[in-house]
Parts: sequence; structure tokens; C-alpha cells
Amino acid sequence: MIDEKIKVRITETGQTIDVVVLNKRADRIQIVLGEGIHNVKCDLSPTRNGMGYAGSAMGRELIYERSRDQVQADIDRLNPALRKSR
Repeated sequence: MIDEKIKVRITETGQTIDVVVLNKRADRIQIVLGEGIHNVKCDLSPTRNGMGYAGSAMGRELIYERSRDQVQADIDRLNPALRKSR
């Protein structure tokens, strides 16, 4: 199984890191920071203007800079069977 990875930005330092995606939906993205027993799960929710996703892990704010429409397009592209079943 190939894990999907996305780049998120830590707002405090401006640093970007790669994180593994557990679950990706247009209304929430669940990610995992770190590996092994030292991992931390985080939920990213859409921002008010819909131009990104924001969440917090270990007191740090994380930003995924893709709009809700772009994320939905990614989901539809990766698994077109989900779109047809509705």
C-alpha cells in the first residue's frame, strides 16, 4: 500500500514538512506527523475563506494550502469509483 503524502506549512517557522494522509475528504483531512510510537495525528479543517486547511498539533498551527475544490478534484481523480456511486 502506497501512503499519500502532502506538504503542510508550519506557520510559526514557515517550514514545510511532508506528512502522511490517513483520511482525505473535502470537509476534513486527517494526517500523521512523525513515525512509529512518536507519531501524532491531526485533523485539518477548511479555513473560513475555503482557500486552505488548518489544524493544530503539539501547539503548532499547520496549514495545507489547497482549496476545498482542489482537494475534491484530487479525490475524484484518485478514486473515480466513489464519484459514480453517488
